[in-house]
Amino acid sequence: MAAGGSRGLLRLWLLAAAAGLAAGRAPSCHEVRTAFQLQQIGPLKLVPDVPTAESDLQICQDRAPTCCTKKMEESYQAAVRRERMQSIQALNFELKYMIAGHTTAFQEAFESFLRLAENRTRSLFETAYRPMAKEAAEPVKELFTDMSLYILGAETTVENAVLRFFDSLFPLVYSRLINPGITDLSEDYTECLRLTRQDINPFGRYSKNMVTELLKSLWASRMLSRALSLGTEVINNTEHTALTKECSRALVRMQYCPHCQGLTLIRPCVGYCLNVMRGCLASVSELDMQWREYISALEYLTNEMASSHDLEMALTGIWNSINEAILHAQLNGPQLSATVDKVCGEPKQRGGNLSSGRIMPLKEATEAQTLVLAHTGLNSKRREFISYMKRSRTFYASIAERLCDGDLVMRDSSTCWNGEDVVESYTSRIVSSGLKAQSNNPELKVRGLDPLISNLIDKLQNFNQLVAEKAKLKLERWTSQDAGSGGGRSEELETSGDCDDEDGCQGSGDRIHTADLPPWFVGCYWFLSPVELRWLCWKLSI
Repeated sequence: MAAGGSRGLLRLWLLAAAAGLAAGRAPSCHEVRTAFQLQQIGPLKLVPDVPTAESDLQICQDRAPTCCTKKMEESYQAAVRRERMQSIQALNFELKYMIAGHTTAFQEAFESFLRLAENRTRSLFETAYRPMAKEAAEPVKELFTDMSLYILGAETTVENAVLRFFDSLFPLVYSRLINPGITDLSEDYTECLRLTRQDINPFGRYSKNMVTELLKSLWASRMLSRALSLGTEVINNTEHTALTKECSRALVRMQYCPHCQGLTLIRPCVGYCLNVMRGCLASVSELDMQWREYISALEYLTNEMASSHDLEMALTGIWNSINEAILHAQLNGPQLSATVDKVCGEPKQRGGNLSSGRIMPLKEATEAQTLVLAHTGLNSKRREFISYMKRSRTFYASIAERLCDGDLVMRDSSTCWNGEDVVESYTSRIVSSGLKAQSNNPELKVRGLDPLISNLIDKLQNFNQLVAEKAKLKLERWTSQDAGSGGGRSEELETSGDCDDEDGCQGSGDRIHTADLPPWFVGCYWFLSPVELRWLCWKLSI
């Protein structure tokens, strides 16, 4: 077919040349020069004025006279690399914009929550615990700084941040509230109080409870922040993956070799374009499976943040946990003093009547603080974001199809370019997407997985596994509690009205008959939304 097609084109060229001579005109490369200039492919001087016999062409070889030169082929290869990157950037634009927008909204929201929670905590000390307010300012600032860094992915832990805060708080509570008559709080004595805080446990269960509550919410926030960064990294890197030599040549053959024969308006056949693009993007399409799981993990994390682990609730509840902890220490002041005296010795006291730190009622410490949070707005953005991201599940599986859509190919014409000739239809086999399928690609050889893409796949897989393991632990805890309570928790969750369908919660129409399901699936059912069921339960069953 190739030889016959070339002969046919040669005949057409000769006929056109003859017609041109008959009209007093010589064959010209004018149309090719115009296209070369309009598409800014390279210097116009590279294009010959008339077709010539070129023997050194490496890609667009043809027996007929040609308007291409070897230098033009090099310019065409640079052009297809540039065009391929621009095309993928155009496809990525909306997805990148959505992730960047939600990243900004999320960061602004949690920074606002942190700032308001810190202000509320500082106000607690300034109104209820004035004797220690000034000295408590720095530990409070450090606590919220540590939590901010944790959410942003720093190598720190919520437990260390909270326990370090209470270590710093205990000497202040002991010397300003429990024993306000202390005159000499030396560095050694302060350090002794700090070091013995966890053994003495002056704050009872409240310090540990605060760690537990914050971990639930801040972990989901930290993972969501990491997920958004990872999504941006994947998108940016796929835009800049290098074209292989085989891909570059195949793209030139598809898009610009027709120009060499003066056919500047002809477009590739759809099937031909799909084979070339699927071959060029074989490595990128390998992201598909992990990208789908990544979207499900994103949805799981945002649902976690919107449920009992709400970031706003956790952060704005910090002041109350601290207040309860201080009240507990004050109420147990005599016992604490006796224990501290044995461990750290007796500090110097002022003479005269000593009054213990006043325990101010909770109401008095909070009435001056009014907190307004953009919770509804954040939930609205979250829903919009997840709705869009769910539509991008097949982004990498269908990237070749979208690149071959639009003006690149001929859809409504009776003829198209098949890489060698103008034909009515593309007759070669059309391969599917993915690396394995390219062994049968008739248009180019695909040698293996791009190392850059391989690294991205590993990062996505590691992230997805972390989320899945956390979800599995949650499942095990809930199923254990459900078994121990005789099903009471299941009934409570089934009748709860705290969650709506837009939050990803299961509605009445999604009822599952658990009697027909294995035990681990029943456990999933009681606390997960439909999408979480499909994802987590599938993960656990394989």
